[in-house]
Amino acid sequence: MTNASADSPTVIPMDDDKTAKLAEQLRSNNLKRQLSAVTELISAGDSGVAVLMGFLKEASEPSVATGKTYQVLSTSDSVAAQTFLAEAYPNGVVPAISDKGVDYQPLQALLIAQEFEEADRLTLQKLCELAGPAAVQRKWVYFTEVDSFPVVDLHTIDQLWRVYSEDRFGFSKQRELWLGLNQDWNRLWEKLAWKSDNIWTRYPGEFVWDLSAPVGHLPLSNQLRGVRMMEFLLSHPAWTP
Repeated sequence: MTNASADSPTVIPMDDDKTAKLAEQLRSNNLKRQLSAVTELISAGDSGVAVLMGFLKEASEPSVATGKTYQVLSTSDSVAAQTFLAEAYPNGVVPAISDKGVDYQPLQALLIAQEFEEADRLTLQKLCELAGPAAVQRKWVYFTEVDSFPVVDLHTIDQLWRVYSEDRFGFSKQRELWLGLNQDWNRLWEKLAWKSDNIWTRYPGEFVWDLSAPVGHLPLSNQLRGVRMMEFLLSHPAWTP
C-alpha cells in the first residue's frame, strides 16, 4: 500500500450533518448509494476517514461496500487509515481460503489495485493450480478437470473479483447473465463483449481492463478454449444453494 500520492482525493470540508447522512447512506442496503457514500466520505478528510474505518470495524463479513472502502482507504494519505488497515486488514477484506493450499493473496492484491489484466492472468494460473501439475505445465484447464475444483476455492476467487470490482466481475456474475439468456452461448458472448458481429474479441488489446467494461466481462478464465470449459465452470456446484 502507498501513502500520499498524486491520486489522493481533494479534501472537501463537510459539516457534521452531512457526514452523519453519508454514514447512514453507507449502512443502507442499496449498493449504488453505498458506493457513492464511500466516494464522498474519502473526500471529506479526517471525519470521512473515521466513518469509513468505523464501517470496516463493524463489518461482519466481506461485501462490495467493504471492498470499496478498503480500496479508497488504502490509497488515502491518512496515517490513521494506513495504521488501521495494517493492523486490522493487512491482506484485504476477503479471507483467501483454499481447500488445496492455493495462495490467493497475490490475486487479492492485484484486484485491490484494480490491476485487472494481471489479475485475469493470475486467475487462470490459479485455476491451473487447482486442476493439478499437468494443467500448470500446459497453462490451461481441460473442462473435465473443472468438477474437481473445490467449492471453497471457486467461492474465494469469485468473491475476490466481485468485492473489488463494485460487483461487476466474477464467475457468478457471468452465470447470472448466462441463466438470464436461457444458457444461449452466442448471446452470452455478445453480452460479455467477448464477441461482436460474430467476430471474437482479440486478446488482450480489445478487451476492457477497467470498470467501464460490461458486467461479467472479467475474468476471462479459459474463454479462448471454447464453450465446454465455461459450461462446466458455470454449472459447478459452487453456484447452487
